[in-house]
Amino acid sequence: MFSISLSLVILIQSFGIGFNDIAQIDEFIEHVQFHSEQYGDNVLVFISKHYGELKADHDRNHQEEKEDHEQLPFQHQIHSSSITAFVLNTKKEELKTVEFSEFKTHNFYYQAPTSSLHLEGLFQPPRHS
Repeated sequence: MFSISLSLVILIQSFGIGFNDIAQIDEFIEHVQFHSEQYGDNVLVFISKHYGELKADHDRNHQEEKEDHEQLPFQHQIHSSSITAFVLNTKKEELKTVEFSEFKTHNFYYQAPTSSLHLEGLFQPPRHS
């Protein structure tokens, strides 16, 4: 349960949603209802007017709603940047050739199997008495 909740928190934070955005959801719903009653907008048109391509026209034409627009969630701008460093090594090193030396020594040692029972004469053929 802990790992699932932690994964959800990380997922929500990766979308840029903060606690303030969640706390302002009621203002979002109220403003959606206002646009539905006043202008007949559905949710997709509302999102386009406040977060999409119609935002500039809507802000210019409806200055009286500016305070309501500032209370809407997801109005923060997120800028992330990364710095990539690429360093070239200016020192030129000559390639060294690998020297192979021949080894005359063997890497293995073989010894014929022996048994102490064999040496004691236990497995010897029968003798004449």
